[in-house]
Amino acid sequence: MKAKTVLLYCLFSLPAFAWTENFEFENIPNPPGVDPQVGAMGTMKDGRIAFAFHRGEVMIYDPSSSSWSLFASGLHEPLGMLIEDDGSILVMQRPELTRLKDTDGNGSADEYETVFDDFGMSGNYHEFSYGPAKDAEGNLYIVLGIASNGASMREEIRGEFSTIGELDRAAMSDRGNWNKNKGKAGRMYSRVPYRGWVLKISPDGSKMEPFASGFRSPNGIGFDAKGRLLITDNQGDWRPTSPLYDVKKGGFYGHPASLVWGKGWDGRSPLEVDSKELSELQQPAAGYFPQGELANSPTRPVVIPKGVLPSGMTGQTLIGEMNQPNLVRVLEDEVDGVFQTALVPVFNDSPLGKGNNRMAFGKDGSIYVGRTALSWPGSKGIMRIKWNGKPFASLDKIKALKNGFALRFSEPIDPSTLGKLAVESHTYKYHATYGSPKVDKQAMEVKDAKLTSDGLTLTLDIGGLKEGYLHHINMVGLRTKSGGKILGANAWYQVVKAPR
Repeated sequence: MKAKTVLLYCLFSLPAFAWTENFEFENIPNPPGVDPQVGAMGTMKDGRIAFAFHRGEVMIYDPSSSSWSLFASGLHEPLGMLIEDDGSILVMQRPELTRLKDTDGNGSADEYETVFDDFGMSGNYHEFSYGPAKDAEGNLYIVLGIASNGASMREEIRGEFSTIGELDRAAMSDRGNWNKNKGKAGRMYSRVPYRGWVLKISPDGSKMEPFASGFRSPNGIGFDAKGRLLITDNQGDWRPTSPLYDVKKGGFYGHPASLVWGKGWDGRSPLEVDSKELSELQQPAAGYFPQGELANSPTRPVVIPKGVLPSGMTGQTLIGEMNQPNLVRVLEDEVDGVFQTALVPVFNDSPLGKGNNRMAFGKDGSIYVGRTALSWPGSKGIMRIKWNGKPFASLDKIKALKNGFALRFSEPIDPSTLGKLAVESHTYKYHATYGSPKVDKQAMEVKDAKLTSDGLTLTLDIGGLKEGYLHHINMVGLRTKSGGKILGANAWYQVVKAPR
């Protein structure tokens, strides 16, 4: 009854053309006795869905019978999962990457194999561990969050301890009061290896390579359909707003705390490095989630399979979001080989709600969304979203041009509504302060807007694009020739490189 009640309420309270006309939204009953905060999800070969919950249970949901079974328990804050070909489940716990095996075929794991645990832990609450993602050669990638000065380290430390930067020596000798160290390394810090790094791990876990640095709280790692390693991070110090990165080997991605673990680091405290020098070192974000508008806490990127959404979205990347009631679709573009994106909301103004931490896709084309809250705004439980096959209008592609953009829609646009389209641009400050206001925000004049004869491609002339600026394209006023709205009618395009 709960799912039906939510659906009926939204049908009467939302505009006539809404997500509920095209999708079924169903709350999946939570497994009895389990805290229903989801940290990881994956789809098994037989169509069942595996869930890892915050308190350490790994449970299997069977959509055919709406039943739950326990696969494993006792895990420590799992925040990532991969289903292997033999049915084993790789789970990223806070302290290690673990392979769960059901060797006797009774439906539950009887072997917990440590695949990799060669990274440091200080006991700080913010040292989350995310992943794994797997590349085409079978290598695994994990990414480690850094510590917060909002709480202490613990007396027992795993791994080497870095003394780079100022430390309170008195507190170091007072083993029971390590909290005094918290402000000496910055708001977020990396005192043990390899906090703030992406680590590349061989398929058998025997070899590790520090791959890329500069991350803060990267609650999202995954490969897109073209093999790019995408990572989302959360707004904070050195994070003007939440970014999306295309991560390359050896790259530095903005947060300086992790630099102390880089080969050949010169021994300076990250707090002593000038922001201009750091800016020159860092790789630019391929996209930005404007805080409070699109996403506050973006999560794991996943690839949209065939049949889940209309064909124009197949193969695109979909990203969860914990603190705004939507998911985010990635529209990719390249200019002279530089990857950059427009980010578009999905399921805003729908029954989805907040807390959307992880996703998996059912064999029937359903999207399963697992929610979490922890101590942040969010929600709990699991929602199943199923497209009913009815077409709807959406922005499916975007291309940067010398003077503006070319937008490709799924349905013909009514030319009489083009005057309602608006474009703005702004940039952000890169600094140690938590977040950034919008800088140099400007309305951009739409000098010309032309539709192709089929009404599907719209070319906008805004007089040119600004490198390093986020361009907001507001399509709320657009209508299709049949009178329909554009669902997810905003796009934020980050111009890393402008066409010449």
